[in-house]
Amino acid sequence: MSASPADIVANMMQHDAFSQWLGIEVLATDDGSCRLRMQVRPEMVNGFGIAHGGITYSFADSALAFASNAGGQQAVSIETSIAHISRLLPGDVLIAEAKRETESKKLGHYAITIYLENDMEKKPVALFRGMVFRLDKN
Repeated sequence: MSASPADIVANMMQHDAFSQWLGIEVLATDDGSCRLRMQVRPEMVNGFGIAHGGITYSFADSALAFASNAGGQQAVSIETSIAHISRLLPGDVLIAEAKRETESKKLGHYAITIYLENDMEKKPVALFRGMVFRLDKN
């Protein structure tokens, strides 16, 4: 019997020290998608007192990893990009929603939207795009 997407992501998270340091909480996961939460902490800001761009990038990269591997076939990122739309401050609680857009035998393309948890309109604060290569490993 193969593992469920939730079991796969839980196993990944158990061994992912960086996602743990970020404080990521997995809210939902399925083959090709996931929804995560994290809070910006004071040690995550740059010299201007706003969240370092690497924080939102890393948060989105974790969402890409979880969404693209949740189906059970190992995938690794081969190209990613991010657009930072709004500044983020300590205390801001972020949601990342990752969704697979296209998939072939070897490649998958994903869109990850990051927004503030309390924003009912889900206005993006960052937009991330990622392409993964699917390995011949489960």
